[in-house]
Amino acid sequence: MTETAPVLDGIEWAARRGNGALADKMGFQWVELTVERAVATMPVEGNTQPVGLFHGGGYVVLGESLGSMAANFYAGPGRLAVGVDVNATHTRSATSGLVTGVCTPLHLGRSMTVHEIVISDDQGRRCSTVRITNMIKDAPQGR
Repeated sequence: MTETAPVLDGIEWAARRGNGALADKMGFQWVELTVERAVATMPVEGNTQPVGLFHGGGYVVLGESLGSMAANFYAGPGRLAVGVDVNATHTRSATSGLVTGVCTPLHLGRSMTVHEIVISDDQGRRCSTVRITNMIKDAPQGR
C-alpha cells in the first residue's frame, strides 16, 4: 500500500498560494474553495466608479480570480492553469456592502477548464456573469 500526500483544504491551499496583489488590494476574501464550487467576496466600498457603482472591472477581477484559482486547484501539483479567455456581462450595479462570486465548473478537462462565475449583491440579485477559460499545462520548474 502506498501512502499519498495529505490533501489540503481549499482555503488553506489558497492561503499558501496567495491571491495576488490585485485581488488583495481590492479586498478579495475566500469563503469556500473546492473543485466543484468556489466562493469569495469583495467590498463595494473602495472599488467603485466615480458615480458610486461597483466598477465593472471589479466584477472581472473577482470572477477571474475565482475561476483561475479554482482551475489551479483542480490542475493539482506540478500543473499550472493560465487564463486564455474571460468575458463578463453586467446586468445590475451594486452600490454598497459586498458582492459575492459563486464559481462553478462548466468543463474540467485534462488541458482546459471553463468556469462560470455568478456575482450577486447583498440582496442576492445577480449583478454580473463572468466566464473564464483556462489552459492547463506543466508548471515551470521551481513552481
